[in-house]
Amino acid sequence: MRRIPIVTKNLLIINVLAFLAMYVFKSRIDLNDVFGLHFILASDFRIYQLVTYMFMHASFEHIFFNMFALWMFGCVVENMWGAKKYLFYYLACGIGAGLFQELAQYVTYMVDNLAAYQTVSLNGLTIPMEVYLNQMTTVGASGAIYALLLAFGMIFPEERIFIFPIPIPIKAKWFVIFYAALSLVMALTTTGGNVAHFAHLGGMVFGFFMIKYWQRHPYGSSTIDSGQQFFDNLHSKWGKKYHRPKETKREEPKTERETDWDYNARKQREQQEIDAILDKIRKSGYDSLTAEEKQKLFDSSNRR
Repeated sequence: MRRIPIVTKNLLIINVLAFLAMYVFKSRIDLNDVFGLHFILASDFRIYQLVTYMFMHASFEHIFFNMFALWMFGCVVENMWGAKKYLFYYLACGIGAGLFQELAQYVTYMVDNLAAYQTVSLNGLTIPMEVYLNQMTTVGASGAIYALLLAFGMIFPEERIFIFPIPIPIKAKWFVIFYAALSLVMALTTTGGNVAHFAHLGGMVFGFFMIKYWQRHPYGSSTIDSGQQFFDNLHSKWGKKYHRPKETKREEPKTERETDWDYNARKQREQQEIDAILDKIRKSGYDSLTAEEKQKLFDSSNRR
């Protein structure tokens, strides 16, 4: 069995613990009501719910299929991108999915002119509008999971995968296109129900634009691994004592012992190394670099 990388492992653990806590405290408090994403105009809406909702689930089937997909695709994507970039992508797409769902609910609210009503009839019962709006709650990691599915398809478009109950392997790119189209159709044709199709679609949309941005900006002093930079800055802000910032290597001035010929030869070798690294990026992308090559490129950009 393959080793589960650190971020995917912890995401699995957090989701499972949150699901178990929901049942343990069910008689005292509804955790899905507290941490689920309420409609933005509802009285129970809180800004933190844009993050916490993606760790809550409505049923065993809901969390089982989401966690299976997280393990299946998350392990591969994290090993390709690294922990920090992967976590940034996962959380950003999860938040983006929540915003998409909020936008869809707001459009429905405006189109149906719900602001003009004080009550609403639901399943034969008349309930206050405030109660109805608070019932518009979204939970689940599906938006972030769909973003991981998209990332896998964009990284390995020709990879063949088996998906039950399809008896033959299909290419990842066609699998992603099928699920994106299905989410769009379901979002536009399904009314009511318990599935947040717009959240699924929103996760894929946010993921697509993030990956395209990273592909167009694979390196540079301000764009090298945007996800890692975000968490490095956050880590520094909270002042972790065990974290020592890396010392930036400064270019050493030419000493009296180093002749002009030696100095120029050394600079030429350094430039050749940087050119080779840039060629590698153009051919295989920034993620193909080793840690040493990334550091050399970073040091070179700081000296300019």
